[in-house]
Amino acid sequence: MADTSDIKKGAVISHNNDLYVVTDFQFVNPGKGSAFTKTKMKSISSGRALEITYKSSESVDIVQVERQNIQFLYKSGDKYSFMNNDTYETLEVSADFIGNDGEFLKEGLEVMGVFYEGNLVAIQLPKKVQYKVEEAPPAVKGDTASGNVTKEVTLENGHKIHVPIFIKEGEEILVNTENDEYGGRVNE
Repeated sequence: MADTSDIKKGAVISHNNDLYVVTDFQFVNPGKGSAFTKTKMKSISSGRALEITYKSSESVDIVQVERQNIQFLYKSGDKYSFMNNDTYETLEVSADFIGNDGEFLKEGLEVMGVFYEGNLVAIQLPKKVQYKVEEAPPAVKGDTASGNVTKEVTLENGHKIHVPIFIKEGEEILVNTENDEYGGRVNE
């Protein structure tokens, strides 16, 4: 048994005789009362979503999984294809399996594959991913006076994000995959 502090995105938890992958979690420490961890999980067998709140004093049954680097190859329809970097085996998963993480995938991106009993049960994106800005409107004089110091740009994979107004088309930027925010310029 593990402590609630061991809960992370991609962890596999045994709950009510079923295995669930943690898709999102939030540690909350209110001013009054004890701390707790809110989790969003998805069943490996049925795909059913579940939200559970664990008190800090509770123990959690985290299942041991194997982690391997896998590389995103391409998306075809509603299927995503990955390659296991160790075995060169191609793995195909549905868009439902990937969820919102699909917005951050680009060809060649290495992610961490979470395997349980030889089956891919989750992917974990790097915390920051480098993208090229494909479309960026020019900064307009006076934008900073109105308090509007960001603009929406389109990245090489089609994803849109708000960035500071000084970012130009063709620049390489970092995007934080945990909160979908601008993470800085790539150092040249």
